Amino acid sequence: MPKLAANLTTMFNEVPFLDRFEAAARAGFKAVEFLFPYAHSKGEVAGRLERFGLKQVMFNFPPGNWDAGERGLAILPDRVEEFRVAVVKGIDYAEALGCKMVHAMAGVAPSGVHPARLRETYVANLKFAAAKAAERGLTLLIEPCNTRDIPGYYLCTSTQALAVIGAVAAPNLRLQYDIYHAQVMEGDLSHRIERLLPTIGHIQISDLPGRHEPGTGEINYDYLLGHLDRLGYRGWVGCEYRPANGTVEGLGWAKPYLGAH
Repeated sequence: MPKLAANLTTMFNEVPFLDRFEAAARAGFKAVEFLFPYAHSKGEVAGRLERFGLKQVMFNFPPGNWDAGERGLAILPDRVEEFRVAVVKGIDYAEALGCKMVHAMAGVAPSGVHPARLRETYVANLKFAAAKAAERGLTLLIEPCNTRDIPGYYLCTSTQALAVIGAVAAPNLRLQYDIYHAQVMEGDLSHRIERLLPTIGHIQISDLPGRHEPGTGEINYDYLLGHLDRLGYRGWVGCEYRPANGTVEGLGWAKPYLGAH
């Protein structure tokens, strides 16, 4: 059955961030993910993981100025050095947390820059990041995000992501497939997952509309999670959703999966 990881950025917001590790473990999760750990020291986060017996599945490289609306640096021609510093910092955290996957957010396309230059910068930056990650035995992830929630986000379809992965040609570069984003942009989920599976390194889930827990919207997660089993997917499934009415109260959908591992 699918292995679920709680996303501690979106779930268990009833308590402060560092207390969410205990809350996730008490709820039955064996693994966690989050957007960013950098507001806390490596030791603080690693200590919570060890104390509560949790595996860190993935997180993102520093994205630039998140509060100002920046959503990654990888495509920005005038921020290459900043991206490289972010890669080194992210890999340093990954090693400390025992985490094997790190996501490089592409970024919002700036106005006035030719698309060819953005792609050239993106490919070159991913080659750098993949090489640095490979030195430490890590997998680098890229994720298409929908342009309704993040207007102007550069990487927005699986077709585009596959082309980028092909151009980078790094064996440790994989696709982070977020089913919520994919439903908004492309649909045809079961077929696309089957076709993309050899390239997928990580999957994330939430329902539509509202980005709440599975079972609250239009996506048939009972079918899709079973589909992943039938296809032989053995990776983690990150629960990157916003609970509709409390985290623990909304975990009924997950009980069969949490009890299986």
